[in-house]
Order: sequence, then structure tokens, then C-alpha cells
Amino acid sequence: MEKLYKLTGIVLIITLTFSCAPKRKVQRIESDQTVDLSGRWNDSDSRAVSEALTKQLLHDNWITDYLSKNSGERPILIVGLVRNKSHEHIDANTFIKNIERAIIQDGAARLVQAGDKREALRNERVDQQNFASSETAKDWGLELGADFMLQGTINSIVDTYKKEKIVYYQINLELSNLETNEIVWIGEKKIKKYINR
Repeated sequence: MEKLYKLTGIVLIITLTFSCAPKRKVQRIESDQTVDLSGRWNDSDSRAVSEALTKQLLHDNWITDYLSKNSGERPILIVGLVRNKSHEHIDANTFIKNIERAIIQDGAARLVQAGDKREALRNERVDQQNFASSETAKDWGLELGADFMLQGTINSIVDTYKKEKIVYYQINLELSNLETNEIVWIGEKKIKKYINR
């Protein structure tokens, strides 16, 4: 009889455990659909901010001045560091890629590689000097030099009271002339989120 009680208890515990377990449902959605589950910085924020700032960047007075002084030749840009100074982990590389993609798609400026990727290209050129035919090996000294460098910061302010929270993001980008260090453009985009838990 005691074994029957133990067995019944075990079956009851197992039944309760599995019947109370949350049922998880995964659904595929469009990658450009805005979904904000946590209120933190997300892919939609990154995409919207990069598109807005790139539009500001490529349709401002500095580019008109550059084109008029350089016979319509498009400026060459390099995207440098975008520092995350916010309260949460934000992958700045995703944001930088969104900016680079938007610059290329707009077509008003040219873009060159920065950092590690530029070094990888140079290493490939070294390999080509040793292993590729002379007809197909790429020459040294033909890289495009950037005219301007784009850099920026992602900042945030959090205000909470009981179950309410406001998260404010301010993203600033600066474009500097590489020859003169002159700042020729500053862009800003703000996002404010109200979260009620």
C-alpha cells in the first residue's frame, strides 16, 4: 500500500510539473518588423537610427560644398568607432554595418574599409604578390584615401519610479575632415521609450 501511495505521489508530481510548464511558441516574423519586448535597444532601433542619421549626413550642406569644390567627385568616407556609453550592452558593430549599408545604398558618397577588414585586404594583397599571376595580382599604392571619417557615441539616460521606466537614447555622429581635423557635420537622433512593468 505504501508503494502505491509513493507511486501515486510521483505520478501526481510529474503530471503537475508538465501541466504547469509554460508552453513556448516560436513564430517567424519579417526581419524589418518592429517588435519591442524588453524596452532595451534592439535591431529596429539600430536600423531606424542608422537610416535617419545617414539621410541627414548625405543630404546636408557639407556634401554640397564638397561636390562644388571637387568638380562633382563624390567624397570618400570611412566609418570609425561608434562608442557605446549607454547603460546596456549594445553591439556597436551591428549599428556600424547598418550605417555603412545605408551609405552605399544612398550612393552620394563612396565608402572604404576600416580597421581589421582593411588589414585583411592588405594581407590578401601580400599573398597575391607571392601566389597570384602577375596579370591578376593587385598592385600596391592604389587604395582610396578617405576624405572624411565618421565617428560617434550611443548614450542613454534611465529614469524609473516603481513599475514605470523611461529609457532615453541619444545617438550622435560626427564627420571630420581627415586632412584638416575640421568637424564638418554633426548628426543626432533621439529615442525615448516608456516601459510599464
